[in-house]
Amino acid sequence: MIQDLCIIMLTAGITSLLFKLFKQPVVLGYIVAGMLVGPHVLGEAWVTNEENVETWGEIGVLFLLFSLGLEFSFKKLLKVGSTAIIGAGVIVVGMMVAGMMTAYFLGWGGMNTIFLGGMLCMSSTTIVFKAIEEAGLRSHRFAGVCFGILIVEDLFAVVLMVLLTSIAVKNEFEGKELLWQIGKLVMYIALWFVLGIIFIPTFLKKFKKHLNDETLTIFSIGLCLGMVLLAVHAGFSSALGAFVMGSVLAETIDAERIEHLVQPIKNIFGAIFFVSVGMMIDPALLLEYWLPITIITIVVIIGQILFGSFGTLLSGQPLRVALQTGFSLVQIGEFAFIIANLGQSLKVTDNSLYPIVVAVSVITTFLTPYIMKLAYPTLSFLENHMSSGTKKLLDSYVEKRQTGMTGLKERKPSWIAQIDRLVKYLLLKIAMAPGINQLLRIFNENLYARERLAESQRGLEREVEDSLISLEMNIAEVDVPDNSAFAGKALKDLNIRNVTGANIVRIIRGGVNINIPGGNHRLYPGDRIILAGSDTDVSAFQKMLETSLASTEQDDSTNTNIVLDNFTINAESPLCGKSIIRSGIREKGNCIVMGLIRPSEDFYTNPDPNLIIQEDDIIIVAGEEQKMHEFFAQAAISNPKIWS
Repeated sequence: MIQDLCIIMLTAGITSLLFKLFKQPVVLGYIVAGMLVGPHVLGEAWVTNEENVETWGEIGVLFLLFSLGLEFSFKKLLKVGSTAIIGAGVIVVGMMVAGMMTAYFLGWGGMNTIFLGGMLCMSSTTIVFKAIEEAGLRSHRFAGVCFGILIVEDLFAVVLMVLLTSIAVKNEFEGKELLWQIGKLVMYIALWFVLGIIFIPTFLKKFKKHLNDETLTIFSIGLCLGMVLLAVHAGFSSALGAFVMGSVLAETIDAERIEHLVQPIKNIFGAIFFVSVGMMIDPALLLEYWLPITIITIVVIIGQILFGSFGTLLSGQPLRVALQTGFSLVQIGEFAFIIANLGQSLKVTDNSLYPIVVAVSVITTFLTPYIMKLAYPTLSFLENHMSSGTKKLLDSYVEKRQTGMTGLKERKPSWIAQIDRLVKYLLLKIAMAPGINQLLRIFNENLYARERLAESQRGLEREVEDSLISLEMNIAEVDVPDNSAFAGKALKDLNIRNVTGANIVRIIRGGVNINIPGGNHRLYPGDRIILAGSDTDVSAFQKMLETSLASTEQDDSTNTNIVLDNFTINAESPLCGKSIIRSGIREKGNCIVMGLIRPSEDFYTNPDPNLIIQEDDIIIVAGEEQKMHEFFAQAAISNPKIWS
């Protein structure tokens, strides 16, 4: 077992390093590593016990979904609004139909058709996040739309896995069974979500001082595995249990800390999972099924672009945002592997479907960064060839849609108002029951604790941010890295507004807000800068910040260490007769006077700044060696090295 794990991790590490050097997703490196250690490429498997690898891979799925749950929040689903829901709905329905029609066209039948539709209807959260971040587009408006759509798709994926399991076991699609499974799933999630929010944050808060990183990691994993067992006993998949517990912990104020602690464990077992995926790929099968791989790849790319763009446009977003969103969702990823693995484990899909889907995922993942760059040329082409009437129609629809959503927030339809009154009445009746009121108070306090903390650290008031977004202005939060050349410089010297067009509206430093900073305010490492500007302005600032990092890295080799040295004052020195504070040693020599030795053998530690420097005094200073020696050389001072 140790030998197998050693081979897997070393091979995965080497291949992932090579893929990083070529700026490709690490996930592809893991899959290639699995192909190398599997039985199909080199003729003999390097791994002796493939059952152990499958077990580790199943654990990897649990941690992948647990981490996904930590990034997910049910409140986020309510906040993403109609854009994400409509966009995801169009994509899911459109791609499922496209996938099932493709399977039918290829002559596949039975469960292969349904499972292929499920595999193609969701984009890869990991790949989209990574592609947008590497392109420096995280703060652009379309990025928020993409992330909202991915949240809805992830939730649907968990539901889809439950439904596919039920359909596969009974080998039929019953309407009553479908409704029962959905109802059962909603009740399960609601029950454990409510109970989890009541008890888990309260427990974490009560024992906060005792929960160091080690204890919190073990406790979080224990909760995850406990929920997995409950889900399995309730008749659901283990992956659902891991996701639910992750989403419960996502509502606590310790969510970011837990996510950071679990990250290394997820990386290890996640890598093993993707290696196990690669081990199942037979290159001979890929050559044999090159035609379906090509067809499905084309369907995924074209389908995601069309349905993603149309769904986003239908939700009321401008054409630019719609195209950027559609061109960013052109791949399938983690859930496609998990659903394919589900079909294999249930023995309801053909063996060839798994490697075909993996091959499609690899190809679309590789092409994602390049396809994203085609959004702007496509936008220019459409704008140049679109009639003025069509442009006016689109602009009018977007304006009406956004105005309609604003009006909806201000005035709810009568039927929604009636439902609100009914829900409030029922909650009031429930709250009157003994002990329930206390539980509701704890639930409400725990549920919104993270939001209250985040709001107190928010860069801008939400109303101000919403008003800026409505004017096509974006709000971006950028941290000043430790090695940035911006650190220590005044805003007037950086000239950020004139260079990039972005405006700094707030600096957050150690929890203190500096609103509308002036030109004399300086930036320091760890500062959080709140920017307001267009997508282009924010991108220009990010490039400016990256340039400052690059120049700092290049200058690292020429930087000198801080050293301690001593110099004797000659009678001819311009420093002789001046006080330490007026000598310019600190300002011009960039060093600090640590001590002074008089010929009378008097020694001053940290001498008074007003102390007069006399002939034959020995000054002990600390500073950068090169600047220090240049200053004292100009002052014609000897360097006796009294401690050498």
